[in-house]
Amino acid sequence: MRLTTKGRFAVTAMIDLALRCADGPVSLAGISDRQKISLSYLEQLFGKLRRYRLVDSVRGPGGGYCLARPTSEMTVADIIRAVDEPLDATQCGGRENCQDDERCMTHDLWATLNVKMFDYLSSVTLAELVDQQLSKRGVDVSVLHDARRGGVRQRGKVVAFSR
Repeated sequence: MRLTTKGRFAVTAMIDLALRCADGPVSLAGISDRQKISLSYLEQLFGKLRRYRLVDSVRGPGGGYCLARPTSEMTVADIIRAVDEPLDATQCGGRENCQDDERCMTHDLWATLNVKMFDYLSSVTLAELVDQQLSKRGVDVSVLHDARRGGVRQRGKVVAFSR
């Protein structure tokens, strides 16, 4: 699978936007700071997301970007497709000229993987990804006491609090 930085960053930026857009337009500079993604790169991605009608732009002071439709109506596949990311595990791009202009022996395997990837990414909505992030923020972390080390441990790290 050739899911590159462009697709990953677009999905990450859309989650960030969805988490914050209830308070009004979200600036790309804010997303850039929070997600450590280049502002100029985000500008390119959001131009494509806007053309694909996933986001709307608001000009002027206090401007930025808003979602153009509900998160439940946007899938990860929509976002990746909007930024022109090919989801293709074949070497030939589906042209069946993988090996000396002939179809390779594993072409069907990779073509089937393409279908499965697309089906999966089409089944995951932006709303689900936002809900996952929100649930991570509000979950009580279970803390293990490690008597051998005298500290409180959480997944291998010593942390400064306990229940």
